[in-house]
Amino acid sequence: QVQLVESGGGLVQPGGSLRLSCAASGSIFSINAMGWHRQAPGKERELVATISKGGSTNYADSVKGRFTIYRDNAKNTVYLHMNSLKPEDTAVYYCNADLRPTWYVPKSYDYWGQGTQVTVSS
Repeated sequence: QVQLVESGGGLVQPGGSLRLSCAASGSIFSINAMGWHRQAPGKERELVATISKGGSTNYADSVKGRFTIYRDNAKNTVYLHMNSLKPEDTAVYYCNADLRPTWYVPKSYDYWGQGTQVTVSS
């Protein structure tokens, strides 16, 4: 059984910062790409940032220069550091991982966390 658990969400004023964490646990042989998505009320879920196993990153245009994704492979954890937050960043943030659970099944699957709320408001 694999679990992804996010933490670090909350209420922050415009211009503030937050750091989200997502730790993968359970049956894990290897983790490929990891990422963060978000979903605002009434909108579709959108990609925020991804990071490969080797550390290559990709960002949505709306967060470039403000958000930083990084990971600690030893801890099976991905982080999202968010600076200069805007009200339009308000959403539920989800992490995901392309993960291979076991060594004897050469296949990876996409796992998702339960989400953490980020609210940017004065």
